[in-house]
Amino acid sequence: MKALADPLRMRIVALLARETLCTTHLVAETGARQTNLSNHLRILREAGVVGTEPCGRYTYYRLRPEALEGLAGALGELAAAARATAAADRKRACT
Repeated sequence: MKALADPLRMRIVALLARETLCTTHLVAETGARQTNLSNHLRILREAGVVGTEPCGRYTYYRLRPEALEGLAGALGELAAAARATAAADRKRACT
């Protein structure tokens, strides 16, 4: 979740959900500086959200849907637990 918390990284993820792009494309689409974009892409790579594909002197980035599916599943479970807690009006007594 931390990797997706930054607005620029979410924009990158949204762009990569539609197509595989190289850094040059991402710079043009986001308006971010190349060095800033590279740092954000590194964070997304290390978190397993994006994968890379070298192509000549360019590196293409693609979204790894299984990473997002895992996160969506975990968030869905938390939402279900919160609904159950609210419905049962469960709260811990203060001591």
